[in-house]
Amino acid sequence: MEYNSSRNKLVLKEYGRHVQRIVENCTKETDRDKRNQFAKEIIDLMGQLNPHLRNVEDFKHKLWDHLFIMSDYKLEVDSPYPIKNREEIERKPDRLPYPQSRIRFKHYGKNVESLVAKAVTTEDPEKREGFTSCIGNFMKLVYQNWSKENVNDEVIKNDIRLLSAGKLEIPENHDLDALSRANKFKSKSETGSNGARKGGGKNRTGGGRNKNFKKRR
Repeated sequence: MEYNSSRNKLVLKEYGRHVQRIVENCTKETDRDKRNQFAKEIIDLMGQLNPHLRNVEDFKHKLWDHLFIMSDYKLEVDSPYPIKNREEIERKPDRLPYPQSRIRFKHYGKNVESLVAKAVTTEDPEKREGFTSCIGNFMKLVYQNWSKENVNDEVIKNDIRLLSAGKLEIPENHDLDALSRANKFKSKSETGSNGARKGGGKNRTGGGRNKNFKKRR
């Protein structure tokens, strides 16, 4: 009995060992024309085994890259795409720096802090007041989505005061529930009054049998 430990390393598991063996046989083919035709047939087989790749942009190009990877970059055929070498395919992307900034109120997120900082630097008093009111509406919507409970307006006003170091104030008479109401209205309009999402299911008003229809004897 032959064990996997004694076989060649399986390079791409999604294609299986049989496809890898076919690729190895293709690499050993001495006639270039036959090898080119062999490679095209392998590409068709790989596409059938992994139909989800059809949703990927340039999926044919990806299949050819996989073919060269399974051949350990030894396959010499006429590819319809530029042939990448080992360094190009296996090159690791540059490491992204992890953000080190501390978020004071994590339930609001970093974007709210950026908006507050932008509002503080706004010189026009009227624009700054409108900007602050919009941020307050958004903060209340985010807070309710996070806690799933209603929140007092004074909490939002105090939080924006803390985030801005006392430089922003939400007007006393401002309605902070505008975004929350719009979000609830949108949810209801999408689901309908009975809780079912609109557009789903079969339409029974025009295609089914009329309930008042009596079968003729």
